[in-house]
Amino acid sequence: MLAAIGLDERHEAAYRALVAVGAAEVADLARRLALAEQDTEHALRRLERQGLAARSSARPGRWVAAPPAVALGALLTRQRHELEQAELAAALLAREYRAAADEPAVHDLVEVVTGASAVAQRFLQLQLGAAEEVCALVTGSPVVVSAAENEAEAQAAERGVRYRVVVERAVLDPPQGLGGLAVALGRGERVRVVDRVPTKLVVADRSLAMVPLTSRSAEPAALVVHASGLLELLAGLFESVWREALPLRLNGQGAAEEVPDGPDGTDLEVLSLLLAGLTDASVAKQLDLGLRTVQRRVKRLMELAGVTTRLQLGWQAHERGWVAREPD
Repeated sequence: MLAAIGLDERHEAAYRALVAVGAAEVADLARRLALAEQDTEHALRRLERQGLAARSSARPGRWVAAPPAVALGALLTRQRHELEQAELAAALLAREYRAAADEPAVHDLVEVVTGASAVAQRFLQLQLGAAEEVCALVTGSPVVVSAAENEAEAQAAERGVRYRVVVERAVLDPPQGLGGLAVALGRGERVRVVDRVPTKLVVADRSLAMVPLTSRSAEPAALVVHASGLLELLAGLFESVWREALPLRLNGQGAAEEVPDGPDGTDLEVLSLLLAGLTDASVAKQLDLGLRTVQRRVKRLMELAGVTTRLQLGWQAHERGWVAREPD
């Protein structure tokens, strides 16, 4: 909790323990922290340099904790000042950048990023810099940054950045294919599915986009596109794919409130995956259900909808709002 003011877990634990007892010798504190005495003394010296602890003048060999309200308040004040200075520097740099970009050269509108680490870093920066919305087209074969590695997505979502994502059906094929999507839906992201997406693509705040370069070279590369006609074209491409895609429902995400004798959450998950193009066997594997269980649920959905074919079921599911697209 105190990492923002420069304390790692060990030093925070030492300070908390010292606050709890008020004063302690190194050996006593080491036992409380389950650390070696040498490591404990190093932690206390670090706290001393930050004004959070001091050697007792009354009893040599003992350490006392500085009052949190005073000591932490001073650190927070210093941190706020440093952040204000950083914000001011960022604003000045942004002003200089805008001034230089009033009449940008054509080569300034598109960056070519090469190398796996460079592409991954630029991809993370694009998301961390987003303020309002990130739109993405996702294929079934991430080359540089996988969903599990993309912590920036979770951080941006926590800041209130909206996510709209279209995945191609191949993303759902692996046995654990729904894991990352379930997490994304749980964060409030909107996810839709199509048979295929034309290309991988990320658009942030309609002001910056990233699209991979296909090359015979084994080295990954990508284009970063700034505000321009090309960026508008890429944003329009995303919107056209988004309009044609079907929403993905997992764990009842986005589904209408369940009613007695109506489809339950698992029914809606089954229906959503079937409409995304998965077979009964694939749906069973993804949801960890038996094949016959899936088939029984589909039969029950057909009975609830009063239809005799799966094609009719898809239509009725849309008409009844079971899989209706969420409002844009």
